[in-house]
Amino acid sequence: MTNASVPAESVAVPRVSLWGLFLRFLRFGSLAWGGPVAQIAMIRQELVDEERWVTSEHFNRALAVYQVLPGPEAHELCVYFGMLSRGRWGGVLAGLGFMLPGFLLMFALSWAYVRYGLRAEGVAAVFAAVQVAVAALIVRAIVRIGSHVVVDRWLAVIALLATAAQVAGVPFAWILGIGGLAYFLWMQTRPGWLRAVTALGLAGVVGYLLFVRFGGGAPDFGGALASVTPPARSNVPLADLFWSGLKAGLLTFGGAYTVIPFLQRDAVAQGAWMSNAQFLDGLAISGLLPAPLIIFATFVGYIGGGPWGAVALTIGIFLPAFAFTLVGHEALESFVHQPRVRSFLDGVTAAVVGLISGTAIYLMSTSLTGLDACVLFALVLGALFAFRGKMIIPAVIAAAAVWGIAHSML
Repeated sequence: MTNASVPAESVAVPRVSLWGLFLRFLRFGSLAWGGPVAQIAMIRQELVDEERWVTSEHFNRALAVYQVLPGPEAHELCVYFGMLSRGRWGGVLAGLGFMLPGFLLMFALSWAYVRYGLRAEGVAAVFAAVQVAVAALIVRAIVRIGSHVVVDRWLAVIALLATAAQVAGVPFAWILGIGGLAYFLWMQTRPGWLRAVTALGLAGVVGYLLFVRFGGGAPDFGGALASVTPPARSNVPLADLFWSGLKAGLLTFGGAYTVIPFLQRDAVAQGAWMSNAQFLDGLAISGLLPAPLIIFATFVGYIGGGPWGAVALTIGIFLPAFAFTLVGHEALESFVHQPRVRSFLDGVTAAVVGLISGTAIYLMSTSLTGLDACVLFALVLGALFAFRGKMIIPAVIAAAAVWGIAHSML
């Protein structure tokens, strides 16, 4: 596929050399501070407003597709623009260019984390403070994602029930499936079917809790595992790490923050190759980098399987973001905007908001361990809602690190 197959409204897309395309998006990746909103705005400004690769309407349509599909939207847009210019190889190189700076930085910092750990004086206090800032970031993400996703009372009910189910330890496949099906049936104006499905779902949750979880037949997915502190490095099979990343990459509806509950369950609650504290450390490091937040998967993979583990999990989690665009963007655009499909995905996304909320409870139980931590949490959360600059995320993480240094010197 080359730009010869681009729709008529997109004829301004230049045919850039493959090497030039890679370098162009490598620069985007090196400047990708401030989260998905800032990253998407940067791409729009250069490629739409200034260089007119596509019309604003075309860009909005493409963005709408990636906001519905799982994966980091900014990365998927880079793959899409690369494909418009130079076909599928262009899409691959554009996507690699955008993710490469963040991957290399996270890989190096993961190595340093495992090599030196928290043994240096004052470093433990810094990481403890930064974990508090990350907890505040997750809470802000829940509010922002929820404000766009939970737009009616039934979606609110799905999100609340999903939160409770996540805390109870219900498998996420149940939560997502029931959430999507319940909202699909509601949108088909079948409240009787909706009540029946919801009742069956709740009965399944109760049965799971009574006869499996409390009966000792299932592992504890909840706070008990927050105290598990495995070795700084494990030997998880590479195939398992790849599969963990692939599952997460296929289920990240609603933005990069939605990957958190899936990787947390695999790495902390079930696989137990890292602790909640280490998981928060990885999130904190990713917030300092010019990259999609999803790049913290590299850290998770490094803790689980060393350098090749980092590569395996990163490939798994980014593979869907490449595939959705390269395999058939137009077909997916038509499919996801069908009313029935959209209503099912809306229910799934509301359930994902609940999963993030339930996971946030676990992570906050790890980080908010005293009055000082609660005060810092309140200050960071207030700053996040008061300021919206693209550097606010690295700024609050850096400020929390300073707080930790000051606290260790007292």
